[in-house]
Amino acid sequence: MMKTFQELKKLAKHTPADLPMIKIALIGDTATQFLATAIRGTGVERGYQIDLFEAEYNQVERQFLDPTSELYQSDADYIVLFQSTHKLGEKHSLLSADQQETLAEERLAFIASICENPALADKKIICLDYPEIEDTVFGSYATKVSSSLTYQVRKLNMGLMELSQQYANLFICDIAGLQNKLGRDIMFAPNVYVSTEMVLSIDALPYVAGRVMDIICAIKGQFKKCLILDLDNTVWGGVIGDDGIEGIQLGHGLGIGKAFTEFQMWVKKLKQRGIIICVASKNNEETAKEPFEKHPDMVLKLEDIAVFQANWETKVDNIRTIQRILNIGFDSMVFLDDNPFERNIVRENIPGITVPELPEDPGEYLEYLYSLNLFETASYSQADKDRTKQYQVEAKRVSLQKTFSNEADFLKSLDMVSVVSGFNAFNTPRVAQLSQRSNQFNLRTVRYTEADIEAYGKDPDVIDLSFTLEDKFGDNGLIAVIIMKPQDTETLFVDTWFMSCRVLKRGMENFTLNTMVEAARQKGYKRIIGEYLPTPKNKMVEGHYPSLGFEKLEGTRYVLDVEQYQPRECYIQKSEK
Repeated sequence: MMKTFQELKKLAKHTPADLPMIKIALIGDTATQFLATAIRGTGVERGYQIDLFEAEYNQVERQFLDPTSELYQSDADYIVLFQSTHKLGEKHSLLSADQQETLAEERLAFIASICENPALADKKIICLDYPEIEDTVFGSYATKVSSSLTYQVRKLNMGLMELSQQYANLFICDIAGLQNKLGRDIMFAPNVYVSTEMVLSIDALPYVAGRVMDIICAIKGQFKKCLILDLDNTVWGGVIGDDGIEGIQLGHGLGIGKAFTEFQMWVKKLKQRGIIICVASKNNEETAKEPFEKHPDMVLKLEDIAVFQANWETKVDNIRTIQRILNIGFDSMVFLDDNPFERNIVRENIPGITVPELPEDPGEYLEYLYSLNLFETASYSQADKDRTKQYQVEAKRVSLQKTFSNEADFLKSLDMVSVVSGFNAFNTPRVAQLSQRSNQFNLRTVRYTEADIEAYGKDPDVIDLSFTLEDKFGDNGLIAVIIMKPQDTETLFVDTWFMSCRVLKRGMENFTLNTMVEAARQKGYKRIIGEYLPTPKNKMVEGHYPSLGFEKLEGTRYVLDVEQYQPRECYIQKSEK
């Protein structure tokens, strides 16, 4: 349930001191005080304390172009830039027709200059786009007049999307899309604007602040990875066990079946984007799978489902089973069920999981879910499309493991091979993406952009290692990354060690350390220093270094003697192809 501005204001006033800190700068050309408050309150709601610098009203150019400005002094990690359509319209009205035609290009050039500024290279720029103002100067004919405000605003929004593909540190907060959903009469209050210069209404502020924090949380690795579905009256209308395959409601024609079919289309797109789709249903497995296999109007097929749990266990137990197979946090999961009782039971027994309060009318499912923006992300790659297959294969591995009496025999049977390489043009995007996404098995939780990874790959002093893992069931792709930096002539410091949780308990930790020591020896180093920096999500690696033979130093660090190291047992073959 979206909090009101007043509720967010209260949260902002009573921020718990023990929350992790995020430094944000808010730069706008209109009054932003209330937006700043809403961002602070939303930050608390998401588990963060927001240290927010708010620039003076309408100082956008000065803040960015003056290297001594308060913006640079604030050293914020995230810069939120809010240039309003109102100010754009004011400028547009004072220009000649020829100048009006280049207004969008001028604004885009300014944004590009911000992204290219070396002083901001390590900052994340979150640029709010431009909700349209239908000024009716031309009416619909404005779409044919390149100098019109409508034409320039649309050109500007399209250009912002293109810039975000060009610059890895630029993220577009789509408040134009938000206005499409809420309506301009909710987003903008004329009586408030004329007396305060505030272009966002009080009612709109929580939504805009929410979208800003969605992006920041996604950049920090806090996002949803998995959608778990009930079946009866959620994926299709009716009860498959009672109504039979011919009696459930699905289809593209008129009627409620259309709502379920379009819901499945949305889920299918999520799967194609890389969201893990699972099923948790109280049903006989054979009965529950029948529509996926035989119903002509089913959009979702069994190959779209990573883990299929249909039995007479509780939804809570089935979701816990899914979590064990996927090895991701419950806070990365969304559970959809039409039954209020089941929703409440899951909420009460699985802390952290997101359980939306679906409307009673299935025809309203999608519009409601659209409004929640559940699956915001800060990255996307071709590898995401293969995620479902990878987790289906993992389920097969779990089944196979149960047939072995000891772990060593099971691991040998997998025929595992890892390709070890440095950072290159092929793996740089995936390495950067993993650095953004990895939370649990991440010793220091440092986030890197593609530009950062590319620079490490070119630095001869840095030992950069990437690892893939393949076995007889399939290829897991790139699953581990190491960055080691010289601390002195005899010592390497492990700046980064993160690994995909889906390959745990296969000896990858031992294999990775063996490879690290081998690389250190080749360059004449005598010791490796590792560090564990705790976060709310990485407690699972708290004892990682001691378990691998590192000795405790003062504070958060551990040391390994390279010369005395004996390779640890593992059943993974190394390949450098």
